[in-house]
Amino acid sequence: MTIPAIDLPVRKLAVDLSSGFARHWHGGDAYRSMHFNALSMSFPVGEQFFIDSVRTGAATLPDDAAHAPLHTLVAQFIGQEATHRHLHGLYNRHLERQNLRNRWQGWAQRRVDWSIAFGLSPLNLVAVTAAYEHLTAVFADALLRHGWMDGADEQMQILWHWHASEETEHKAVAFDLYRAMGGGNLRRVAWYLYVFGIFSLESGVQTLLNLKRDDSLLRPRTWISALGFWFGRNGQLRRCTVPLLHYLRPGFHPDNDDNRAVAAQWLDDNRQRWSRVK
Repeated sequence: MTIPAIDLPVRKLAVDLSSGFARHWHGGDAYRSMHFNALSMSFPVGEQFFIDSVRTGAATLPDDAAHAPLHTLVAQFIGQEATHRHLHGLYNRHLERQNLRNRWQGWAQRRVDWSIAFGLSPLNLVAVTAAYEHLTAVFADALLRHGWMDGADEQMQILWHWHASEETEHKAVAFDLYRAMGGGNLRRVAWYLYVFGIFSLESGVQTLLNLKRDDSLLRPRTWISALGFWFGRNGQLRRCTVPLLHYLRPGFHPDNDDNRAVAAQWLDDNRQRWSRVK
């Protein structure tokens, strides 16, 4: 297989989360604020799992010239994910100070522990990672294209757009690693269906828990916002359903959707917001 010659810089983002952010940082919108907060709550544990999985998977491949480009991309992928894990760890600590309780990280950590206890193979670990990476890449592309952060606090807009841009950049790394390890379509699709179900359930439940802690769960404007976010002109169901289903195709590859230019444009337009670490 041919690995594309792409560069995945590890970037330091010029945002300061030490002073925190407003409770309803998304333009005063409780639903959107608590939904994206829920996603952030899953990231530190999830991204550590991705790092460990691709590192373990790459170690099964020969260290030769044929696999050198993929080994390079895996190392860069790990660097980007480690930065995401760090910043969302800071983000989540502020959510704790806002009296929100992160249940999702516990659910995710238990699954990681089970995967170790049951001796899940490197190939299966990478298949799970590739599935999650497709989910995040689809949501990232929609966030960059369809104004999901419009009206949000400036620092939070920068954080989420940067994260989305890097998810788009490295969307194919775990997938290419899975194929290089000899992974097939049946295993890939089976794990994707599992991951999609778990992610949908846990993201929804954590969002509801956040809204309850925020005392905004039963407010009509919360659910008006939710309906718009999911079913509106640029709603998540409308913009993400078809791309999410593409993963089920036998010949699917993340690069079938050539969308890295959107991420590259945001990174170029906001070059003053980040610096390259390596």
